[in-house]
Amino acid sequence: MSKRPIPRHRNTYRHFSTVSLRWADNDAYGHVNNVVYYAWFDTAVNEMLVERGLLDIAAGDPIGLVVETGCRYFDALSYPGAVEVGLRIANIGTSSVAYELGIFRPGEEAPVAEGHFIHVYVGREDRRPTPLPDSWRVSLEELA
Repeated sequence: MSKRPIPRHRNTYRHFSTVSLRWADNDAYGHVNNVVYYAWFDTAVNEMLVERGLLDIAAGDPIGLVVETGCRYFDALSYPGAVEVGLRIANIGTSSVAYELGIFRPGEEAPVAEGHFIHVYVGREDRRPTPLPDSWRVSLEELA
């Protein structure tokens, strides 16, 4: 059996989003359900893309399709409260971007969970991989 990875420290992340926990986030066991973490990852990535002018939901081209996600849990969360979602770019490929994310209690240095999220960028119409525009690459490299 492999050793459990050591969580990344808060200062390894370059962008943060704050999300309020909702009553509906808790599951029958009294903690935030795993599917909610994936929604936070999706929200944080897309919020960052919108803020940087890289995501036009209605008409943008190219568009990012999620091809892989994953999450590792270190501690449980439960409503009420808020979390801070840290994001950094792990890799920028020709037509893909790999993000690493950390879920933090406000003010804490160690994450309660860490995840990854990979977009492959494709043409809006043909859904075929397309190289990232140079301006996107420059913007995303700031978060690497």
